[in-house]
Amino acid sequence: MHFISEELENYVANHSQDEPELLAKLNRETYQKILQPRMLSGHFQGRVLSMLAKIIHPKHVLEIGTYTGYATLCMAEGLAQNGTIDTIDINEELADFQKKYFDASEWKNQIFQHIGNALEIIPTLNKQFDLVFIDADKENYIQYFHLIVPMMRKGGIILSDNVLWSGKVIETLDPKDTSTKVLLEYNALLKNDPRVETVLLPIRDGLTVSRVI
Repeated sequence: MHFISEELENYVANHSQDEPELLAKLNRETYQKILQPRMLSGHFQGRVLSMLAKIIHPKHVLEIGTYTGYATLCMAEGLAQNGTIDTIDINEELADFQKKYFDASEWKNQIFQHIGNALEIIPTLNKQFDLVFIDADKENYIQYFHLIVPMMRKGGIILSDNVLWSGKVIETLDPKDTSTKVLLEYNALLKNDPRVETVLLPIRDGLTVSRVI
C-alpha cells in the first residue's frame, strides 16, 4: 500500500540525501537476485536510518532481521568509533550475500553476523545497546521487545519496522491473520509500556521510534 502517491514518494526521495554508491549497488543486486526484494529498506528509509544513527551515535547496535544488509550499512554510518553492530537473521542462504557487502564497506570489522533464532541469540549478547532495529518475523515482535528492553541503556532507541503492515492495522481483522493481530498488540504495547516513550512515523510501511526512559 502507498500511503502517499508514488509521485510524492519519488519527490521525497529525490530531495533527501543521495543513496551511497555501495548501497545503490546492493539495492540493484537485491532486486536482480533475491526473493522478495521489497523487504529491502531502500533509499528513503535507509537515509532515515542513517540520520537517526548519526544523531544517536551508538556504541552498540542490534539489528533483528538482516535480509541483505542494506539497513545494517545505513546504521553503520552513525557508529561511534570502535562501535559494533550485531545483526541476526535466520536465513543462512543470505549470509554470503550480506558478507560481500559488509566486507566492501569501511565497517567490515565492526559488523558481526549471527545466523539462527534471534530469541536464542539475543540473550547470549553481552552488550548494552544504544540502538536496536526490529525488522524480522512479526509474530515475535513482542517477545523481541521484552528481551531487549533490559539490555538497552537509558535513552536508547528501539526502531520497529512495518508497524502499519500495508494498512491492515486499521482494517477489519481476519482471525487467521496472526501477523496483523500481533502488530496490533505490539503497537498498543509500545504506546502504553511505561519503560518507553513512542512515536509512530508513517514512513514507508510504518516505523516506530521508542526511547527507553
